[in-house]
Amino acid sequence: MANVNFESLAEATSGAVGALVSTTVLYPLDTCKTKYQAEVGSHGQKKYRKLSDVLFEAISKGQILSLYQGLGTKNLQSVIAQFVYFYGYSYFKRLYLVKSGFKSIGTTVNLIIAAFAGACTAIITQPLDTAASRMQTSAFGKSKGLWETLSNGSLSEAFDGLSISLVLTSNPAIQYTVFDQLKQRFIQRQQSKQSASGSAGSSPESLSAFSAFLLGAMSKSVATIITYPLIRCKVMIQASNHEDESIEPKPESNKTISGCLSSIWKEEGVPGLFKGLQAQILKTVLSSALLLMIKEKISRFTWITMLALRRYLLVSKKRVKNA
Repeated sequence: MANVNFESLAEATSGAVGALVSTTVLYPLDTCKTKYQAEVGSHGQKKYRKLSDVLFEAISKGQILSLYQGLGTKNLQSVIAQFVYFYGYSYFKRLYLVKSGFKSIGTTVNLIIAAFAGACTAIITQPLDTAASRMQTSAFGKSKGLWETLSNGSLSEAFDGLSISLVLTSNPAIQYTVFDQLKQRFIQRQQSKQSASGSAGSSPESLSAFSAFLLGAMSKSVATIITYPLIRCKVMIQASNHEDESIEPKPESNKTISGCLSSIWKEEGVPGLFKGLQAQILKTVLSSALLLMIKEKISRFTWITMLALRRYLLVSKKRVKNA
């Protein structure tokens, strides 16, 4: 237990709790977005001409609760992903500072660390991510359970979209790097103001909920716009062999990045590469901003809890030795 990095553990725990809350709150929007992105076709062949058509379909069929199909799997995937990511990101960042002797991390190194943590996260959680996407893109009211969804295909199919997920590690890498840099500058500015006024305010390492929300929204917007064509390709690959009648069976070539991009180009042209971009930005920005806001607000409580736990374990260990 002495080798446990409690600071990294506290960071990971607060990130996982933030992911759980943000995913649950925004899940209906995520389901509508995912079904909208998965459909490819010319204008006259589309079932969903706009995002709201997905919502209206659920309402007209009396399946409004089906907007939450796959929520349990998505929450499990989000919690594990955020825990692994935040723990890895915090741990490797601290390890680099200790080994290098530097007091801060440059942007390039920060990106590398974030990308590495993201790659580890993608590999571990890909089957859950694939299952959640298949549940969301299934016909309303016909979603299957986690085990049944995964057992329908081969083991390799459970990792559909992994190559894109690895490429998309650049998304959170950019997001969290931008967020950290903005946060540091914001805190430095607050410290300067406090020093100039001679007042001692709240903890300089803690952002207000509103500040964390704004910084999270700004950082995620940049990453989402840059990587969106790949985000849509990933949804198409994971839903390509699903049973939803609104999604045509796709050839095996469309399980690759080049195949998806070619299909979008032929059916929808350049605008198709950014189909659903507004919904993606709305969902991801709100989700990431809420995650970071919640994480910032509970991180202090989590850290205090971890310190108390460590103290308890140390005291218990001493008692055992003295017994």
